[in-house]
Amino acid sequence: MEQELMRIGVSLPDNLLDRFDEIIAKRGYSSRSEGIRDAIRNYILHYEWMNEVEGDRIGIITLIYDHDQRGLVNNLTDLQHDYMNMIQSSVHVHLDHDNCLEIIMLRGNGKQVKEIAERMMSLKGVKHVKLTTISPNTEL
Repeated sequence: MEQELMRIGVSLPDNLLDRFDEIIAKRGYSSRSEGIRDAIRNYILHYEWMNEVEGDRIGIITLIYDHDQRGLVNNLTDLQHDYMNMIQSSVHVHLDHDNCLEIIMLRGNGKQVKEIAERMMSLKGVKHVKLTTISPNTEL
């Protein structure tokens, strides 16, 4: 069954597109479109996986952001205060002149753990967010 292809336009900063082109060339994609389709499929799978985060969870949120983005540091601080009953610890690292890394460790309801990660993800100036969770009852 052949699917209809839709043509879209996307605006990206030069450095992001250059990096993406390097990666798809190394991975052997036949075109930029193939790489974008694969990236979108992975994004959808990640979203669906995050929706399955339920019950009591221990979570680690890793985020990289531009500390010069107007209002971002205050927004991140306010967001962490909104969830301070869940946040166990955080570490802040200056990566370079423009970028900071934060690692936030939390414990609580999985839906709320996911919610804070998604709220961080949506802030302008946040470049990367990764949520890792585990059940505190997982047997190792």
